[in-house]
Amino acid sequence: MTLELGLDTFGDMTNAADGTPKTHAQVVRDVVDQGVLADEVGIDFIGIGEHHREDYAISAPEVVLAGIAARTQRIRLGSAVTVLSSDDPIRVFQRFATVDAISDGRAEVILGRGSFTESFPLFGYDLSDYERLFTEKLDLFTKLSREREVTWKGSIHPGLQRQRVFPPMESGTLKTWIGVGGSPESVIRAASHGLPMMLAIIGGAPARFRPFVDLYHQALEQMDTKVLPVGVHSPGHVAETDEAARDQFFAGYRIMHRLVGRSRGWGELKREDFDRECNHGSMYVGSPETVAKKIAATARALSLSRFDLKYSGGPVPHDLSMNSIRLYGEKVIPMVRDMLA
Repeated sequence: MTLELGLDTFGDMTNAADGTPKTHAQVVRDVVDQGVLADEVGIDFIGIGEHHREDYAISAPEVVLAGIAARTQRIRLGSAVTVLSSDDPIRVFQRFATVDAISDGRAEVILGRGSFTESFPLFGYDLSDYERLFTEKLDLFTKLSREREVTWKGSIHPGLQRQRVFPPMESGTLKTWIGVGGSPESVIRAASHGLPMMLAIIGGAPARFRPFVDLYHQALEQMDTKVLPVGVHSPGHVAETDEAARDQFFAGYRIMHRLVGRSRGWGELKREDFDRECNHGSMYVGSPETVAKKIAATARALSLSRFDLKYSGGPVPHDLSMNSIRLYGEKVIPMVRDMLA
C-alpha cells in the first residue's frame, strides 16, 4: 500500500508582518489558502482541527473544509479531530456528507474525544459523562456512516427507528478514523468498530507506539476484521535547512506550548528540549531531506498507511507555513516515496 502523506492544522492564531495579531477571520482565510496550495503541490490530505479557544481560529472545521473543497480538485478533506463527545453525531454526519458532496467524494472524518474540554460547558455537557457520551455517540455515528436506514437506541437520544438521514453519501460510506492519544482502551475501541486508527504522537520516540499498533492488529484479527489503515499525526515544519526550520518553528511553538501548558502544569519549553525532540522524538522539523528520512523511518517502524504533518504550531507566520507546505509537497513527499519504494 502506498503511504498517504497529509497535513493537519488547528488554525493557530498568527501575527501579521508588522507583528500585530491577525483577526480570527483572517486566519481562517489563510487556512483556506494553505489548503489550496496543498492541493496544488500534490499533498494527499488536509485535516482541520476543532477548538473553542482564543488561541485557535477554527471551531467549525467542516465549513472551512467546504471552502477548500470549492477551490481544489484532488486533495482529500477531513477533520483533525472532530470532538464527537460534545457534538450531535447526526449533525456531524450531515455536515461531512455535505462536504463530501461539494468535494465530489473527497471527505473523511477523524473522530476523537479531544485533548481540550472547553466544548463541554460551551454546549451544555457535563464532563462526568465524558466516557459515556463518546461511547454512545461513536456507536450511533458508525451506524450513520454505513447504513442508509438506521435503527439505534441509547441513553443520549430517544432512539431511531429505520431513520434515513440526509444528504446520504453519494458514493458509499464516509471514511471514518478514530483518533487515539495512546490508551489501550482507545485502540480496542477503534478495532471493535472496524475503523482505521490515527495515532496522535506529539512527544517521544515514535517507535514506542509499536505496541499499540500490534494490539490494534491483534484485536482486528480476533474480531475477524480485515487489516485496516494506521496513521500518525505529529508536529513539524519544513524549511530549506535544518537550522532555518528549527529557528522558524521554535518561537511560535514555544508560545503555543506556554498557552496550552498554563492549564496543564507544563514548564517553559527550553530550546535544548525542543532540539532533543527534533533529533530523537516526534518533531519533524528540518530540511526536506531530514523530514523525509524521519517520516520514512516512522512509516516503517509503525507499518503506516498515512502520515499527517501537523504544520501549525502557535503563531508561526503564514508565509513560513506556506513555504513549509510547498517544500513538503514538492520535495519531502517524492523523497519519502523513493525511500519506501
